[in-house]
Amino acid sequence: MEFTSKQIVTLAVAVCFTVMAIMTTVVNVTDTDDKTDSVGQTNNTEQTEVPEDSVQLVVNEPVEGDPYQELEELIGLAAVKEEVKSLANFVRVQKQRQEKGLKTPKMSYHLVFTGSPGTGKTTVARIVARIYKDLGILKKGHTVETDRSGLVAEYVGQTAIKTNAVVDSALNGVLFIDEAYALVPEGGSNSDYGQEAISTLLKRMEDDRDKLVVIIAGYTNEMKRFIDSNPGLRSRFNRYIKFPDYTPEELVDIFHMYMRKNEYTISKDADKLLREKLEYAVAHKDRNFGNARYVRNVFEKTIQRQADRLSKRSGLSEQQLMELSMEDLEKAF
Repeated sequence: MEFTSKQIVTLAVAVCFTVMAIMTTVVNVTDTDDKTDSVGQTNNTEQTEVPEDSVQLVVNEPVEGDPYQELEELIGLAAVKEEVKSLANFVRVQKQRQEKGLKTPKMSYHLVFTGSPGTGKTTVARIVARIYKDLGILKKGHTVETDRSGLVAEYVGQTAIKTNAVVDSALNGVLFIDEAYALVPEGGSNSDYGQEAISTLLKRMEDDRDKLVVIIAGYTNEMKRFIDSNPGLRSRFNRYIKFPDYTPEELVDIFHMYMRKNEYTISKDADKLLREKLEYAVAHKDRNFGNARYVRNVFEKTIQRQADRLSKRSGLSEQQLMELSMEDLEKAF
């Protein structure tokens, strides 16, 4: 069988982008220590989102454990938990109706997560994927996490190939697109390659509707603009879940969660300072406030300051190695 030069070039480009998609895939390995953390942390689900400087594509394989329990154990997010449980209840009852030969309405399993950064959207997407697997909607239940950079290429004709490769990796699982609104930049031109990614995605959502669930996420207003920009998006994404910002008390709980996970303790005066600082941060936050990401950064800076303080001493006890002091915390904010 002979190929024309055009066919050879097309095939070479397809192979190139498929290899690139595989090479940029990172399998997220979760801890197997300490099955449950009492404030809402399990070994299977960490209540933080993918770092902003992460690679273009992250594959999070499904893990053992009860996703419903993990959902309940997350810190805060009461309304989010109720929405997810309500969705699961509806699916479960419709399956029972179907088994009895009763009519069941067509429903979309695709979701829109809206809210600020660091509010648990990625974490909940991973749990939803596993719940969908438990309900029989998805065979595998993994998540493939990406953003505009993972879908859009630099040249005409390459975006469809790149997007298709990402979708292929998400089949039988959930494709999670963070900051999805960036595919349609505000005031952008029709020549932007994000439109090609959307068209490709919508076609695959239709062609593979029985083995692909897409969850898109981002700021509330920007996501509304994004959905309204395309009738195909409006028809496929009709279930929204809003993720509220964390309260100061919930942020304290998240800091404590990191301490327990990493075997640290905190002095009473340092803990009092932590609460005061987080209350101030929440009271003076802007739209870019990082919520759980902010707390994670504070925790990492705090343990770095502790290491600097202790490095000048010798013969340290276990308690000294574990305890975070007021001095450590003051330098972390």
